[in-house]
Amino acid sequence: MPFSSLFSYPLSSPLLTLQNVVPSYAMCKEMNKPNTPQTYIHNIYVSIIQTLSGLFFCPKYTYRAISSIEGIVVSARSQKIRRIEIDQYTGLIRKVSEPTGVADVVLKDELIFPGFIDLHVHAREDMSHTQEYKEDFRTVGLAAINGGVVALADMPNNPIPPIDDKSYEQKGNLAKKSPIPVVLYAGIGPNTKPLSKKVPYKVFMGPSVGDLFFNSLDELEAVIKNYQGQNVSFHSEEPEILEKNKNASTHEAKRPPEAEISAVDFALQLIEKYDLVGKICHCSTLEGINKIISAKKRGIKVTVEVTPHHLYFDETMLGGKRKSFQVNPPIRQTKENRLALISMLKNGNIDYLATDHAPHSVSEKEKGISGLTHLDTYGPFITWLIKEHRFTFEEIVRVCSKNPSDFINKFSKDQYGEIKEGHIASLSVIDMKKPINISPKMLKTKCRWSPFLGITFPGSVSMTIIKGKLYEK
Repeated sequence: MPFSSLFSYPLSSPLLTLQNVVPSYAMCKEMNKPNTPQTYIHNIYVSIIQTLSGLFFCPKYTYRAISSIEGIVVSARSQKIRRIEIDQYTGLIRKVSEPTGVADVVLKDELIFPGFIDLHVHAREDMSHTQEYKEDFRTVGLAAINGGVVALADMPNNPIPPIDDKSYEQKGNLAKKSPIPVVLYAGIGPNTKPLSKKVPYKVFMGPSVGDLFFNSLDELEAVIKNYQGQNVSFHSEEPEILEKNKNASTHEAKRPPEAEISAVDFALQLIEKYDLVGKICHCSTLEGINKIISAKKRGIKVTVEVTPHHLYFDETMLGGKRKSFQVNPPIRQTKENRLALISMLKNGNIDYLATDHAPHSVSEKEKGISGLTHLDTYGPFITWLIKEHRFTFEEIVRVCSKNPSDFINKFSKDQYGEIKEGHIASLSVIDMKKPINISPKMLKTKCRWSPFLGITFPGSVSMTIIKGKLYEK
């Protein structure tokens, strides 16, 4: 079955027809050079793509400012009916008190969570403007709002990666078009140095998607020693093992579990040796998680993410859809491994639910490229955790709000993670009584597909509030 048929999205669509052409431009390195005819033509072409997709395929949300909301407020410790008053000028919570029954929004059964934060997103937009047919900062923000996400952290593996003060600032200016706050990771690659200001960093230990990676562990350590004391997130797949298996017959065999397990081990050594504040991204193996748990017990400063796709899918569920679900690290796990990851997220051994939202066009996925989209389905997915795996509301707050806020608050002037006076009035409202079927028409991501298409989740996002601005469905 072709990928387009899987997603029931017509390939005759104007957007997809144009998308099929753009990658050939993106792959032409000459286009990034100034003062060439190719650059001129390319820039016009990208402008047309952005305009068409913005007009016809990425509808804007409407919002209204509110000064008060009442309903069931979920915290890390309890659920109580409360009144939240919002300063419309600052976007901060002014007061949390007993309900009065009179507010701009009065909810009955919906649950008001501290805003969900996604620490692992690929928004695709950078200064080259060669990948905006996949996503940009505006559409990634709309997809986030759709999924109940109020802030996100964007990864640096762009054609022009943010690896120094200048490129980081330039990308930061692009990120301002997002309707939600964006924190940028700076990239670590061969010959890079720390920036002059405090930022989070991301390192790709081996090749993945993009050119920002290392070819050996020795090469990696020679650079990482310059980042002593910094906050560094690791994509943990060992380059030597990937090289050894590059000619294997399947994507899963090319990136075997031992590539992740070995890389996690080395990342933990680097974190300890150079006093890093470490985070292991999208860990998918129980052996890797157990190494991280042991490291935490020894006092090593490390946390760990898990993705929705490693919690929901396993090798028994892919069938003939392996290209559709291609991702790094792969979905190669057993059902037992998947259920154990869910248990570890629930009991606190895994710190964050982070999506690794990585959009590509439908035609690219048909050919085989790694990455899945998840922002639109973040909120619906957590209702599955609650309903099917008995996550308490407080456990959802921990892995979707509080723990991510402990990470992002270090790099943001706004304070997230709790519903209390002085914190940002960014809230995620979930309706556990309103199921939602995932279809292309409900998606805001520019690429218009999801690995969850056709799946019905037991609840949905009722509304998302960003700094006192209410975005309703």
